[in-house]
Amino acid sequence: MHALDWVMVIGYFGLMIGIGWWSHRRVKTDKDFFIAGGRMPWWLAGISHHMSGYSAVLFVAYAGVAYSQGVTVYFWGFASIGIGVAIGAWLFAARWNQLRAEFGVASPLEFLARRFNIPTQQALAWSGASLKVFDVASKWFAVSILLESFAGVPILVGILITGGVTLLYCTAGGLWADALTDFGQFVIQGLAGVVMIWAVLSSLGGISGLWTMWDRLPAGHLSPVTEDYTTVFLLVYVLVKTLEYNGGMWNLAQRYMASPDNHAARRGALLSSALYLVWPLVLMFPMFAAPLFVPGLEDPTTSYAAMTEKLLPAGMVGLVLAGMFSHTMAMVASDANAISAVITRDMLPVLWRKARAFGEVQRLRAGRIATFAFIALSMLVATQADNLGGVLSIVVSWVAALMGPISVPLLLGMLPWFRRCGSRAALVSWAGGLITYAVLYYGVDAGQTATVATPILVSLALFIGLGAVASERTEEVDEMLDVLDRAAKGGTAAAAR
Repeated sequence: MHALDWVMVIGYFGLMIGIGWWSHRRVKTDKDFFIAGGRMPWWLAGISHHMSGYSAVLFVAYAGVAYSQGVTVYFWGFASIGIGVAIGAWLFAARWNQLRAEFGVASPLEFLARRFNIPTQQALAWSGASLKVFDVASKWFAVSILLESFAGVPILVGILITGGVTLLYCTAGGLWADALTDFGQFVIQGLAGVVMIWAVLSSLGGISGLWTMWDRLPAGHLSPVTEDYTTVFLLVYVLVKTLEYNGGMWNLAQRYMASPDNHAARRGALLSSALYLVWPLVLMFPMFAAPLFVPGLEDPTTSYAAMTEKLLPAGMVGLVLAGMFSHTMAMVASDANAISAVITRDMLPVLWRKARAFGEVQRLRAGRIATFAFIALSMLVATQADNLGGVLSIVVSWVAALMGPISVPLLLGMLPWFRRCGSRAALVSWAGGLITYAVLYYGVDAGQTATVATPILVSLALFIGLGAVASERTEEVDEMLDVLDRAAKGGTAAAAR
């Protein structure tokens, strides 16, 4: 990389740290740290929701799929999220916000102790937090691959640089720092995306390249489904992403909770949905065109980095690299904040009696320590990502398959149609999904579609089925679900009471 590229990258890191320390002054309590005190504007919540949903995996693993198989990666990787978040704007956004406004919830799992019981809450908390360590580790590994490709920086050093910067601003400023850096990263990533697509179209002969390029690509690159990514895989991914991006991925529930009211939470969700449907096409167009510019790559995951270095002048390479960093750091900071909320408000009080009497300042301190520890642990695991199957295996197989069993009780437990489902249904569905995944992935070595689809379908069947045949309905749960239901239909907390 040229010196100008390093200036861009270092300037980006400096800006992120500056925003983190500025946000530090806005954080007075643990609720400021975890949910921005419920004062985040809808447009900022929507942009933060979007930016927190994908990482440098897009420019590594997903770019590799785009290089070898074409547009299918957009349909299952991003259109599925856009559809899922639009569904969530109707079903979940207002409910999450009402949990904060009506019941004082500041952690995505806090309401589970009341909806089910503490053992259910703890089972989901520990399994979800463990999964997130590996998920975030894959993000560090992906962005370090990019840094190695662009600048020859060793993988370990890349993990330390990106992880260290994120650790500083996220630990200092909490969700405010997370959301404000998300906005800054959105602007930087937008500039980088425009620069890259402009360079590609210029090399293709102008704007006409948008429609003339496709006939020159390998056969099958325009198909939404392939032998590896089937129609069933795509449909199941819509279901998985609907659960994952509306609260199953805990950090995104915080965007709904941080909004000032139910209406703002829903507007933020709709903005994020629109961005997921449109913006990835801008980012991925160069990935689809990559076989024309860098044919015959032995490792398709390096295609985007190879194109960038081939097409862009000094300075612009650094801007695009900063745009790639922005996704990873946005997502990881968001995850770290959510995990620290779960640890501080849900796990620690169960493990340590003294933590139950913590005041706001003590919970804030504990939240910062938990954030630091989570990021540090994920960085350590990232150094072993190759031994865990690589980035795509972790993101697609592990996270997609395991997020379903963890999300089913959490999300469906908020809906009035499943009020008969109690702790027994929640725990059995969670355990059944995880066991199914273990059998398919480690026992019979099933295909990717079966590995992703079957665990979540088993969890759904067990949760709904047990609720139907053995009701655990209670008056307290009915009252809570009625409050959430009225909020989702446009009512207020006062009306619900």
